[in-house]
Amino acid sequence: MTIPPLVVFGPSGVGKGTLINRLIKEFPNSFGFSVSHTTRAPRPGEIDGKAYHFTTTDNFKKLISEAAFIEHAQFSGNFYGTTIQAVQDVAATGKRCILDIEVQGVQQIKQTPLHATVVFVSPPSMTVLNKRLRGRATDSEDAIQRRLAIARREIDYAREPGSVDYVIVNDDLDAAYQLLKRIANAELDVSGDRMPPLDD
Repeated sequence: MTIPPLVVFGPSGVGKGTLINRLIKEFPNSFGFSVSHTTRAPRPGEIDGKAYHFTTTDNFKKLISEAAFIEHAQFSGNFYGTTIQAVQDVAATGKRCILDIEVQGVQQIKQTPLHATVVFVSPPSMTVLNKRLRGRATDSEDAIQRRLAIARREIDYAREPGSVDYVIVNDDLDAAYQLLKRIANAELDVSGDRMPPLDD
């Protein structure tokens, strides 16, 4: 029986990538990261085929027309998507596939027979998230405002009953990682954790 994929989502700047990379580094033989396609430009240090498969909008739309994606979404003016092939590549190694996707993709995957475990990584507050986004110094003010608006929608979705299996509040990276590790290794029952109250 194929192990259900682990879907991790949450606002930009919340630390999803750091948590996932730490999990894969500690358990390289147990988990594999599904590499998504995107039309956004690479950030400094990002390697094509490792961080993302960087592609053009025309090619992305071609893949959509070929039904190559199990989920895809448009986010901050760019397209993101997970191909069937990307998930199969991980499953073929005997590892549990981890997907780092946007909320639109989460909604699409929940309509598939994958029975994915869905984890929402939440900021401790919107104030903290704002500071983290500005601290990265990679986005314009307009882009930051768009990301914050999207973050509020993601939080609203995560509050909906049945939308997620677990909520991890990343206010302490080590504690957040220990919780993700237990979830990923199926050491916790599905909890239906409620979203914590967040400030504006």
